[in-house]
Amino acid sequence: MFQSLRNSITAAILLAIGSTLALVQPCVAQQQQQPAPAAAPAKPGQSAAPQSGTTNPAEAPKVDPEEEKAYKAFYDANAPAQTDARIKLGEDFVAKYPKSKYAETVYARLMQDYFNKQQLDKMHDVADKALAINPDNVSVLVLEGWVIPHNIDPNSMDSERLLNKAEAEEKHAIELIPSLEKPAGMTDDQFAKAKDAAMSQAHSGLGLVEFRKQDYANSVTELQQGEKLATTPDPTDFYVMGIELQALNRFSDAADAFQKCAQIPGGLADRCKGKADENKKLAAAKPAGSKP
Repeated sequence: MFQSLRNSITAAILLAIGSTLALVQPCVAQQQQQPAPAAAPAKPGQSAAPQSGTTNPAEAPKVDPEEEKAYKAFYDANAPAQTDARIKLGEDFVAKYPKSKYAETVYARLMQDYFNKQQLDKMHDVADKALAINPDNVSVLVLEGWVIPHNIDPNSMDSERLLNKAEAEEKHAIELIPSLEKPAGMTDDQFAKAKDAAMSQAHSGLGLVEFRKQDYANSVTELQQGEKLATTPDPTDFYVMGIELQALNRFSDAADAFQKCAQIPGGLADRCKGKADENKKLAAAKPAGSKP
């Protein structure tokens, strides 16, 4: 019976996540436009910003004027309306200069653009290429680790591998974020907020991974950690927490999670309000002193 309940809960949340990804995307995209500080794009004529665990080369490579010109065109195409043009410039750049000092920066930016356009196969491809250059790129680790559990097909033969990949990426990002160095030109407050945003999304992604693995208790812990640091709360995370807490018979806590979800305008608000009322009734009917 419990397995049947778990399967029905999983089916419900798969539907919820699939229908709400577009709703939470603008929030995440906004956070990623100000990514983890070590991922700030290099200005033309400069080396890419050093990431945690990287070292500067002994000698700077020779400057190719055409390469610099091509990167500057990509770098300057930073308006939202220029997304398609920037993608084309980025694709052309890495095709022509795959060993460029700017390649990691271009791949990371392309990853964000592909995500915003929901071209997820391309997003994962450039994420792998960015991490092949620098496995400590926090912004890439965080975003890919967040996207995988939101979009994975649990019936796929590859689902276990992908979830393990996402888990490893988020855990590695969580290890790296506290030791990131503040970039020049960023205030202490901006740096702290950037790190909190990255840490929040990493815990959110890890919480969704644990949910997909049906480890509800650990998932709730991760999602709660993420929401404590979030500037803009994610209704999907509160919805998942509510589903999990209800499955764990923690009805009062579930009602609280659903109520927080209901207070955020969007496609889940009405559904969460109904679930909050349902769990308040379950909590009231629960015998005193009963175990979760």
